[in-house]
Amino acid sequence: MTTVATSDAAPWLAASALQKDTTLVRSDPFSFLVAKNVLPAHLMQDLQEHFPRLKGAGYLPYEKEQCGEKINQLIEYMTAPDFANALGQQLGIDNLAQYPTFISISRSLKKRHGNIHTDGQSKIATALLYLNSDWPATSDGCLRFLNRIDDFEDTVVPEIRPEYGTLAAFKRADNSFHGHLPFAGERLVIQVAWLVSAKDKARKAKRGRFAQKLKSLFGWGGGSGATAN
Repeated sequence: MTTVATSDAAPWLAASALQKDTTLVRSDPFSFLVAKNVLPAHLMQDLQEHFPRLKGAGYLPYEKEQCGEKINQLIEYMTAPDFANALGQQLGIDNLAQYPTFISISRSLKKRHGNIHTDGQSKIATALLYLNSDWPATSDGCLRFLNRIDDFEDTVVPEIRPEYGTLAAFKRADNSFHGHLPFAGERLVIQVAWLVSAKDKARKAKRGRFAQKLKSLFGWGGGSGATAN
């Protein structure tokens, strides 16, 4: 993928983006935040052009060589210690940067994605950064934080449209229910998960490589299964 040189002197995704007055922060029924407009508008085209052309639907492991420079740079900013710790502070997690990260990327979804779930116990926190230019006038594919595992309508806050520069993050808990109504099509998302241990990271990476191998051998539209965020 073609890359372009950059002369950015400072991060264009910084910890201060999470600390605006407009950022929604909640601790009940679980800890989460929603921050909008965390990315400069003028970078939207570059970020979309540098987004990897993934063939499989759902989340697949991040591969640096598949991405353009701006996406790689964005992921560096999202996983930087100061950004992680600022996110952790909002979620009630001390020193989030001490934990290993696992990064996955989704370019498209199938209708089977989006089932309500909490995330596994190997995750401490998850951040989702959306890069679509806009979103159609539908609730399909919009992230919902929920009170129950069996009711998409029992929302904690209004649904979150997966539009450019919107970041949603949450602390994993036994009741951190989230999901979205079925949607098929392009939905650009970068997901960063902070994990309990390096062992968990190695396990997730192995499973992700297996999914990619199935995709390349059999054209399987896999990814991370039916629990895309």
